[in-house]
Amino acid sequence: MENYYLAVDIGASSGRHILGTVKDGIISLEEIYRFENGMKKKNGHLCWDVESLFHEIKMGMKQCAVLGKIPCSMGIDTWAVDFVLLDGEGRILGDAVGYRDDRTKGMDEKVYETISPEALYERTGIQKQIFNTIYQLMAVKEERPEELAGAESMLMIPDYFHYLLTGVKKQEYTNATTTQLVSPVTKTWNYELIARLGYPEKLFTELSMPGTVVGTLSKEVEDEVGFTCEVVLPATHDTGSAVMAVPVPENASGNSSDADGGLLYISSGTWSLMGTELTEADCSAESRTANLTNEGGYEYRFRYLKNIMGLWMIQSVKKELAAAGETYSFAELCRMASEETIQSIVPCNDDVFLAPESMTEAIKEYLRKSGQEVPETAGALAAVIYNSLAQCYKETVEELEAITGRTYQAVNIVGGGSNADYLNRLTAGATGKTVYAGPGEATAVGNLLAQMIQAGEFKGLQEARAAVYRSFEISTY
Repeated sequence: MENYYLAVDIGASSGRHILGTVKDGIISLEEIYRFENGMKKKNGHLCWDVESLFHEIKMGMKQCAVLGKIPCSMGIDTWAVDFVLLDGEGRILGDAVGYRDDRTKGMDEKVYETISPEALYERTGIQKQIFNTIYQLMAVKEERPEELAGAESMLMIPDYFHYLLTGVKKQEYTNATTTQLVSPVTKTWNYELIARLGYPEKLFTELSMPGTVVGTLSKEVEDEVGFTCEVVLPATHDTGSAVMAVPVPENASGNSSDADGGLLYISSGTWSLMGTELTEADCSAESRTANLTNEGGYEYRFRYLKNIMGLWMIQSVKKELAAAGETYSFAELCRMASEETIQSIVPCNDDVFLAPESMTEAIKEYLRKSGQEVPETAGALAAVIYNSLAQCYKETVEELEAITGRTYQAVNIVGGGSNADYLNRLTAGATGKTVYAGPGEATAVGNLLAQMIQAGEFKGLQEARAAVYRSFEISTY
């Protein structure tokens, strides 16, 4: 009898429940449920509706019972940096404010009153991004000190959902590293830094690795969904899961050192996360200047990468075009872009593209100011975005090669963006590397791998990655 494993993968715009099985070393997936997600204005802030999300989590679980495919374990991954504060009864204090909210404006300067940016990077190895948890907590401390004072625990968003399922609170390591409050040397919270910033120490408890069993479903949840199972931590940061699913053939030369800089990947979705894997973090001044980050990964591997604005730009434009009565699929936008000759480029990581009122206008305005051709059609607009992303990937490859001292032969693109054929071709052309694209559902696959390794289906990550290579169609450019 096959064992089923359930990955609940929640992204910024949608979530999905995917059942996974392994037979003869081949992984099979079945999507059984999908739901919408997004931040909504609440009490003057952009917030996540965690109640609605938890309802959707349970609805998808009920579908397992309907299908008669009961998972032996499940795990949830989401985006990083966002959290909830809980009182002694486990109730949320305030709102689940999202990372695109502007409450963190100026909070970096507040943090730097206590510790310099250079010293902070040296201690944590994490890329400065204004929405990192360290700045969000400073915003709470400044604006809502009573919430911070009244909190008995802090859970990142997926940790919170695991708690709602089991009644057990665990803080998962890969997501915790994105707070910018974890030491890459001790691989636990930097309590001295936490104390200096005035954050309550009790909120930061023992960190648990992917593969840890959280517990079984509570009786209440079991009764509601119609079955019980174990809840096993994946890499709860979606990028951590996606990178676990980078396909590596068993016989590939040098791939035994995939954890020491042998891989170059782009986890391509709303964000593009481009980097390699290291066994030790690089917290050098050179690394900081390049704005590279050392996020914690499975088996304490470091995801040495850069956050790039990614498909958020084309997602936003697609939504704006639809609102204006022009409805296109991503495949159509890719095709239309490929027929354009416009050469204009924008710097994808500029803050102006983080959460503009109109992405279309933000791009046009930037191009006007910089004296470049302004796109007038949907195809030309898409071409600017895709060309800009490819240029950004090229620059990031050059930085990574310079700092690591390695020359990479190929780029592995995983995640939803691996389906963007035109962008893959542009990336191959811009970087001069062979591009391997797929699997598209890398995050869910990585989530499942952590559960499958824990259950003994694979001996370790190397064997699991080889199974990914065998199991899914990988396109070459």
